[in-house]
Formats: sequence, C-alpha cells, structure tokens
Amino acid sequence: MKFIIDAQLPRSLAKYLRLKGHDVVHTIDLPNGNLTEDFEVIKISMQDQRIVISKDSDFYDYYVLHQEPWKLLNLTTGNIVNKDLFALFDRNYAQLLALLNQYKVVEMNNFYITVHF
Repeated sequence: MKFIIDAQLPRSLAKYLRLKGHDVVHTIDLPNGNLTEDFEVIKISMQDQRIVISKDSDFYDYYVLHQEPWKLLNLTTGNIVNKDLFALFDRNYAQLLALLNQYKVVEMNNFYITVHF
C-alpha cells in the first residue's frame, strides 16, 4: 500500500509503515514540509493512489463532499503519545489493511475501527 501522512502525525509513523513494506511519504518530506496545504495532500493522494493518514477532520469532510482523497485513514484518537499510537497500529494492523483494501474511508480510535461509505 501507498500512504501519505499528514503533518500532525509523527514522521516515525512513516518509518514504522516503511518497515512493514509500504511506500510512505510524510508531509515533512514534501517541498513545503508541514506547511503543505490539504489540497496538495489530496492532489498527491489522487495522483499516486495514496491513502491519506490524518487526524484532521477536514479530510473526512472534504471526502464527504468531493469523494477525495483517494482513500483515508482517519485517526480520531485525540492526543496520543507515539508509543500508544504504534501499539494501536500493532493491535489493529491486519484489520486495517483488510479494511483499507475494501473501503475508501476507515476511522480508527482507541476503542474501535469503523468504515464510512
């Protein structure tokens, strides 16, 4: 899978997903870094068929209105330390991949994973 990770998530999440064999870009690595606008992240997502990983509800709202980005993993955990974020991904990794293969929008928080149609 190919991902693009939004600015409010740690760069180490990109490394974590690369170690699992995924093609990952973090906004900090883009020309405008973490100042990259949402529309640019969406454009990259659509062009490269990358799944946006974000905590920003604006991506979900935009998807509802425009059916973009290509796919979205919407994290609704609130503030979370990196250790707990990676534990959350570890616990749910297989299910996340299965859902992201099948659905366009997946939401994950500390308690559940759900899909949005």
